[in-house]
This record gives sequence, structure tokens and C-alpha cells, in this order.
Amino acid sequence: MAGSTLAARKGALRATMRELRRAVSEADAERAGRAMAGHVAALPAFALAAEVGLYASLPDELPTRPLFEAVRAAGKRALLPRFEGEALVFAAAERWDDLEAGRYGVAEPPAGAPRAEPRSLVVVPGVAFDRRGNRLGRGGGHYDRAFIDTPVGRPLLVGVGWTFQVVDGVPHGPGDRAMDAIVTEAGICENGEEG
Repeated sequence: MAGSTLAARKGALRATMRELRRAVSEADAERAGRAMAGHVAALPAFALAAEVGLYASLPDELPTRPLFEAVRAAGKRALLPRFEGEALVFAAAERWDDLEAGRYGVAEPPAGAPRAEPRSLVVVPGVAFDRRGNRLGRGGGHYDRAFIDTPVGRPLLVGVGWTFQVVDGVPHGPGDRAMDAIVTEAGICENGEEG
């Protein structure tokens, strides 16, 4: 019963966010994507990272191409996810235009691109976040499984989305991976505080 209640609460929040994302104009989305990229680039972890894990946004997500361009302009390797079977792995991408349509319509590095493990910083998509770092994804659990805690640690996980995607509480369960920080077009929210 608890599992079905959690699934229903997640489904309701996904539906609400889907409508809000669809209402964002293309011009507002582009401005927000540039602002978010600037905030991510201001993170201390960004300055220290040799590579940054990020993703190619879908049409209803905060645009990530400006972040990709900021990563490359800073001389860092951009690592984007692709599916290999059911596993989410990361591979290097030199140019945005080299990305190819992958599973679920998400652009990803081509099959021949070398795999690489993001060790310092990974930008993660989400449908909704809360100030405690809880994240609601699209429901596949791919990012949750990709970044489990290990004895050697894991990279800083930064969820990105529009300000309206940061809500009072995100329904979550034991298998849901929390973010270390949330970045929106308005700024950075770390450890429960905006800055």
C-alpha cells in the first residue's frame, strides 16, 4: 500500500510539473539555460573539475547546451550519458552537434565515443526537487542506480531545473538518490539554503 501511495504522489507531481514546463516560452527557456550555466560554472567543484558530467536536455527541460558550451570553453571534458543495455554510462563529447538521438529521444554521444567516469561533478536532470536535495526523475531510476555511494566516494551531484521545479517536498523512497545541490536560473540551493 505504501508503495502505491508513493507512486501515486510521484505521478501527481510529475503531471503538475509537465504542465508548468510546457508553459515556458522558448525565449524564457533560453535565458534560463544561460543563467543556470553561469551558476553551475560558479560552483567551486566546477573550477576544480577536469571533466563535468551533464546531459542533453529534452525540449521540455531547462536547456543544457549553454552549460555544455561553458564546460568546453573552460577547457574541461564534457561527459554525457548514454545507454548500454539498461546501464547509464558516460562518454566524452567534443561537440554538441556530434550527439545522436538515443533511447527516449535523449541526445547522447555516439557508440564509438570513449567511455569516461565523471569523478568530480555531475549535473542531473529532474522533474522536481526539494531544498533537502530530494529529486523526482521521470521514473526509470537510471540516475539513482548510476550514482550509489561507494567506499571511494562519488561525484558531487547537482540537480538542475527551473525555480518552479523546487517544491516544498518531493515524495521519495529508499532507492531515490538525493542531490548535493540544486541549481536553477535564479541561483544555487545547497544544504537547504539558496545563495
